[in-house]
Amino acid sequence: MNYLEAAGLVPYLEALGFHLVGYGCLTCIGNSGPLHKSVVKEIEERDLTVASVLSGNRNFEGRISPHVKANYLASPMLVVAFALAGTVDIDLTEEPIACDPNGEPVYLKDIWPANGEIEQYCGEYVQPEMFEKEYANVFQGTERWQELDAPEGLLYDWNNASTYIQEPPFFQDFPIDIENMKDIKDARALVVVDDSITTDHISPAGSIPADYPAGRYLMEHGVAEEEFNSYGSRRGNHEVMMRGTFGNVRLKNKLVPGKEGSWTVYLPEAEEMPIYDAAMKYMENSIPLVVIAGKEYGTGSSRDWAAKGTQLLGVKAVIAQSYERIHRSNLVGMGVIPLQFREGENKESLGLKGDETYTIRGIPEMKPGGELDVVARHPDGNEVIFNVIVNLNSDIEVDYCKNGGILHKFLRDKAKGE
Repeated sequence: MNYLEAAGLVPYLEALGFHLVGYGCLTCIGNSGPLHKSVVKEIEERDLTVASVLSGNRNFEGRISPHVKANYLASPMLVVAFALAGTVDIDLTEEPIACDPNGEPVYLKDIWPANGEIEQYCGEYVQPEMFEKEYANVFQGTERWQELDAPEGLLYDWNNASTYIQEPPFFQDFPIDIENMKDIKDARALVVVDDSITTDHISPAGSIPADYPAGRYLMEHGVAEEEFNSYGSRRGNHEVMMRGTFGNVRLKNKLVPGKEGSWTVYLPEAEEMPIYDAAMKYMENSIPLVVIAGKEYGTGSSRDWAAKGTQLLGVKAVIAQSYERIHRSNLVGMGVIPLQFREGENKESLGLKGDETYTIRGIPEMKPGGELDVVARHPDGNEVIFNVIVNLNSDIEVDYCKNGGILHKFLRDKAKGE
């Protein structure tokens, strides 16, 4: 903003309707506010696919707003150009953006600055002194920050009333001696998804819907809807984050065909309910869970809560055609076993719909790159038996899974003096 003010460009941007409304994570994480009610009404009544254009670095589904299905990433100058055009259904190289006061067409080439002009402005108005001034007191904070009362000591004093930070349950009743890993028996599919499921589908970072489990939790704890903030801001509270796992409003779970959002069916009753509620019900009945997926599972941001939340919901293994590298590692770090269909096989070719029970055999003896047997039993009693590849890259990753995660392995080793 300092650059634009120094260059005298702010009045022109404001004349076009571009004002400073915030810094940092705002629009790209859905914190720029809701669409106007009349716009939402039009979108919903006509089932429109509307688009946004953003100069940020995220274009996950529903991230800008749950009502904006499409989003395109562009340079700031192109954002202005598309805003003036009022549509993304335009060829900016051929069609006029708008008309001037005299009715003459204005094209992108008429308003696009030359490289030399940009370099001139940068050279004149982007100065080292700006950075030196901003970073001089970067760790001091504002006056309000300095007024905050902060406890001292090596250990954090947990506040049970906080809705932002809670002690996570990862090490509750933590046994020093490792339990023998067992086969997964009669597991149910919590989620069945197709290709390119992102970490934002698995653990959204944007706004929290009031009618979703995380929103209900916050309201039950005295948080008004306008104070929900975002999933990302509440990542220190596992109660919010596990309720938000698979909570993207655009998630398409094939167990509930034709419906978007954080929904599944509790089996075998086929009772439709939020994914979190179903996971807790399965957990109460000691039923392990799996996720069935297509290609590129976990693509996008390297979001640790996509793996943490998966583990907290009781998912023991994911069976996918392929994985994004970092998400696969994060699953291993949380003790969730990443399994992969053999080449040429997938849920469709094997006839898997998600209403089966899944028994995965050979886990105690599994090796990196080895194979396990999966028995999928359909509701009619027929079985499909297939092999999956153990997508672990080393013996230490096998050890992580057998310990329930990398931190469990680390703590056990430290406790034993290893």
